[in-house]
Parts: sequence; C-alpha cells; structure tokens
Amino acid sequence: MKNVYQSYQEKLRTPDEAVQIIKSGDWIDYTTNLGFPALLDEALARRRDELYDVKIRGNLMFGPLKTVESDPTREHFMYNSWHYSAYERRLSDQGLCNYIPMIFRNLVPYYRHFLTVNVAMMCVTPMDKHGFFNLSCAAGVAKGILDKADVVILEVNEHLPRICGGFDECIHIDEVDFVVEGEHAPLPQFPLGEPSAEDIMIADQIIPYIVDGATLQLGIGDLPNVIGARIAQSDLKDLGMHTELCGDAYYEMYQAGKLTNRFKNLHTNKSVTGIVLGSQTLYDWVDQNPSVTISPLEYVNAPKTISKIDNMISINNCIAVDLYGQISSESAGTRHISGTGGQLDYLTGAAMSRGGKAFICMNSSHRSKDGTLHSCVLPHFNGDIITSPRSQAYFLATEYGVVNLTGCTTWERAEKLVSIAHPDFRDDLIKEAQAQNIWRQSNKR
Repeated sequence: MKNVYQSYQEKLRTPDEAVQIIKSGDWIDYTTNLGFPALLDEALARRRDELYDVKIRGNLMFGPLKTVESDPTREHFMYNSWHYSAYERRLSDQGLCNYIPMIFRNLVPYYRHFLTVNVAMMCVTPMDKHGFFNLSCAAGVAKGILDKADVVILEVNEHLPRICGGFDECIHIDEVDFVVEGEHAPLPQFPLGEPSAEDIMIADQIIPYIVDGATLQLGIGDLPNVIGARIAQSDLKDLGMHTELCGDAYYEMYQAGKLTNRFKNLHTNKSVTGIVLGSQTLYDWVDQNPSVTISPLEYVNAPKTISKIDNMISINNCIAVDLYGQISSESAGTRHISGTGGQLDYLTGAAMSRGGKAFICMNSSHRSKDGTLHSCVLPHFNGDIITSPRSQAYFLATEYGVVNLTGCTTWERAEKLVSIAHPDFRDDLIKEAQAQNIWRQSNKR
C-alpha cells in the first residue's frame, strides 16, 4: 500500500499547474466561506484570455475573487452564489454575480441529483498522518460537492482550524487529484458588530421567551448574533447550540458559562454546527475542540433533526414583513441582498420541536441614504422576494414587541403587526389594511 506522504508528493502541483485541467465551458465550485481557494482563483484568473464561459459557484465569499474582478464583461468567468456575503452583494450590484435560489439543507442534494461539477477547488487544513485533510469551517457543504466533482483540487491553508466532525468533515488523499500549497494571509475576521439601541431592545424582547436548557440557532447576519451576545449577559443557563452557522456569539455564551449543552436530548454535551465564521478568537476556540462538532447541513438543518431537540429556539432576521405575515429576508425590492439560507429549515424544525419557538427579528424601520425613515412593516410586497411564506410565520419581533402569528386570521395578523411597527407608520398601515379588507373595525388603534 502506497504511503500517504508519497501520494501527497505525487499529487502536489503549483496553483498554475493545477488549474491547467480547467477547460472553457466548465463548471467550477469554490464551496463556501473560508473554503475559498485564493491561490487557485488567482491562478485561474491568469488564464483569463485563453478560457471562455467558465462558470463558478460559491457562497459567503469574502473576496477578492480575482477571476471575477479580472473580467468585467463576464465573457471568460461567470460567478454565481448560493448566499450573498457583503462582498458578493457588491459584485451583484455591478452585474458580476448571480444568485442561485436554494434552501441550505437541500444544497448538497441539488449537486447529487441535478448539477455538474467539472472541477471543485477549496482550502483545507494540512494533511494529517492518516492522509486526511479537514474541511474546516466549510464542512457543512464541502464533502457533498467534492464527491460530485470530476476533478478535486485542494489548497492547503496553514491557518484553518481543524474542527471535530460528526461525519463528512474530512477528505482522504486517495480522493484527491491535485494538492497545492502556498502562503496565505491570516483568516478574515468577522467579529460581532456594535449593537444599536434597537438591537438591544429586540434582544430584550426575546429573552423572556427562552427557558434554561434551551438550544439556540442564530441565523446569518448581525442581528441574531447581537441577540446571542445579549443572551450571554442574561440570567439564562445551560444553553445548547445547534445551528447552521457558528459565530462569535456562541463563544461569548461559552465564556459566560451559559453554553453547556448539558440538557440537549440530541448530541448531548456537543455544540453542533455546519459552518464557522467569525473572529480569530472563535477559530481558536473551535480548533480541535471535542465539544464542538461540524456536520453536513443536509443533516444539521433537516427539520426532522431539529425537531428532535426539545426547547429548540430559532432566531433569524429579515429585511421586511407585510401585513399578511409574508417575510422577505433576502431582497429589497428586486435588489438581492443575501439568501434564503437555512431560515425555512429552522422555521419548520423549531416549530415542530417540543417547547420550540421560531423567531424572525427586524428593526421596525430603516433610513435611506437621504435620511428618510421607512417602515419595515409594509402594507404588501411589490417585487420583493418572499423568503418565508405567511403560513410559516410564527414569532415576529421588533424593538416594540413580539407577536405570535400562528393560527391568526388576516385581520388578527394586521393588528398584531401594526402593534410592533414604528409608531410613525401605524396610522398609515391601518388605512392600508382597511383598503385591503384585512382590518376589523373593533381592532385596537
């Protein structure tokens, strides 16, 4: 049997040598977040003039994507994302990135049953003595994509944490076609933002609904993580973690002695995630930490998995909600902002959990660049992408309160949503509800 180090040396290439395998018309995958293969992307960009119609998929990329930025005409490279980061949103605004609709739990099955991957390229940890590379912070989707690829190229990033896995967190040298090495900049940092007064008020509205021993999912975005950080300062104890994305708020809960996973009835004593993205402190915490495990989102985000966890609390954010309870979390009008992600996964699973609750949070208003105040509770949507249907809207929270829309009629929904809207817009929303025949005359004003 061939020694794993011998196999490694036989497959070792420079980035420029490795990307020679790519042909015009190919579909290339970069997986997600810290799995982004910067050296390979830069090498591929150097082949721009000899390649045409190379289509690239990724998500939550922090950039820069040299392939994309080198080709503003998109004649050579066409980039597409499953979930926008701030960087990808800027690319989209320039016409350089297209969104691919998905629900996170279904991402790998999409690849398995429907998609072509000619070449998959991603960053991994250095190989261990057994011949395994750890898929690190991208393990939630990486293995399924690599399994579908005709050619697998791994880029070794010396800075990535090695994260313990439930399963599919590693790939063996025998499953790899080429390996590249090179120096990398320190991992990008995404620490918690400074909370606004409204963020703190929203967190304080939600905390009374959470019981000791509950398990938390905090969605992608600043607001859920701010809420998590506020929970770390609360009197709650013995909380658990089961989430698609682990950010710094979970580390703060751990540091505060709140995150123990003692009473989780699934994966007891383990914090479970599919993606990790945050500060270097977070990366150091998850590195070879047996209390933190990473597994495919196909399992982590499956409602049947989530529903098995008692007192499962899901906290996600949105951009706007209309008076019918429809939720838009990924676009402002037709301008794409982020993605569906796992919001529907957790709305479904947490609602099925014994004692579970699914929250969607937002500020009641926002200001445009010219300083004009706008309501985030709308009479109805007009071109916005509906992320979560009204039939799956449960708890909605703003700085003005929390309402539960479960089982409510259209007029009850309108009344409740007006009650948590910014006071400056409530009278106008009532008039709109009356015009839409969803306002009962005895409703409170």
